[in-house]
Amino acid sequence: MRGYAKDGVLQKVRNAGGEIYAITSEPQTLARNAETDWETGLEHVGDPHQEIAGACAERGWLSLFTHDWGGGGGGRFITKDWVSHPKGYFQPGVLVVSRSGRVLYRWRCRPSRQNIGGAIARPTPAHVWKHVEAELEQPADAPDAPFDSDPELDAAPAPWPIFVTLLLANGWFLRPAPFDQRAGDSVPRRIRNAALRVPLFVAGWIAAGWLLPSWVVALAFAAWLAKVVPGILEVNRRFQAVGADEEPVVG
Repeated sequence: MRGYAKDGVLQKVRNAGGEIYAITSEPQTLARNAETDWETGLEHVGDPHQEIAGACAERGWLSLFTHDWGGGGGGRFITKDWVSHPKGYFQPGVLVVSRSGRVLYRWRCRPSRQNIGGAIARPTPAHVWKHVEAELEQPADAPDAPFDSDPELDAAPAPWPIFVTLLLANGWFLRPAPFDQRAGDSVPRRIRNAALRVPLFVAGWIAAGWLLPSWVVALAFAAWLAKVVPGILEVNRRFQAVGADEEPVVG
């Protein structure tokens, strides 16, 4: 979202009399935290009960895939102390609407392993604005813009094993731990710190294999696997991945 201000799209929209909002399924307090930490230049709006998302779907503008964490707390990865979506969360989407209510651009994320369950890969701001400009040149009674099925994305597909490894590093290799939004500790900083722990963790096992008897290292490694594998399986189960022909459930 920072790209809309950085690439000048935000100012172009405002110069044209429009505005851009970042709408999230988080409560307003966490939306404000993200607005401060990410410095997007946009107003962040919390929609935890999905009222805005629901209105867009009812009007036929944009329907999003939604997901929850399988019933809340009690798991090794998803716990009630950070889950804050009373109706689950909606996956990313981009919607541009004219003052007359005509859809100028729309895109929705189809969560998969390649985009880490919807966590990465958004249409670039320049790509969105190019399509909006083209639609603005159409007659006022032109039909709504179709869904963009092949946008220019801001991130390449990410290997799922690397993502899971970073989650483990964020939990100090004792369990996968989420990079949730919180005050005073930004997500990018925690991702960077987790990445720095990975080579240290690998080096520790190499040193153990060099200094200790092989049976001790093998036993310790088996015990470690027994501890972390259930959490890894839970991550695989709970992160959303939809089929190629699956459509969002509306209503």
